[in-house]
Amino acid sequence: MTQYVDVAGLYVRDQDEALAFYVGKLGFRVHTDVRNGDYRWLTLQLPDQSSFQLGLFKPGPPVHDAATAQALHALVAKGAMPPLVLVVDDCRKAYERLSESGVEFTQEPISRYGSVDAGFRDPSGNGWKMIERTAGPHAREQP
Repeated sequence: MTQYVDVAGLYVRDQDEALAFYVGKLGFRVHTDVRNGDYRWLTLQLPDQSSFQLGLFKPGPPVHDAATAQALHALVAKGAMPPLVLVVDDCRKAYERLSESGVEFTQEPISRYGSVDAGFRDPSGNGWKMIERTAGPHAREQP
């Protein structure tokens, strides 16, 4: 039996704002963008990782009632959702490039745990760790 994760989602306050950030600044591309009334299914992929989609979902109907949607927006804005990890070849170079494109970092690159990492947030408040891929026995292979 084959199993794999196809889509992991993020809650965002504005899908168009999130789309501009992820495509224009981080280099994702649109995989699926379809609507059913007010509901929008929006997923992105990184060009070198076609087996995985990142969903950008706005809390609200038909999935959430108004109170739940408001609570989720508040939690995301506070950075309370679990952080995501973006693996890069060179953290310091990626930091410079992304900083120049307007990405606001919460942590500059720092060497620790045998690698280099930095932190940033998307416009909705979702936290990201950007970690430099390392060589060695525990290095992750690219998909």
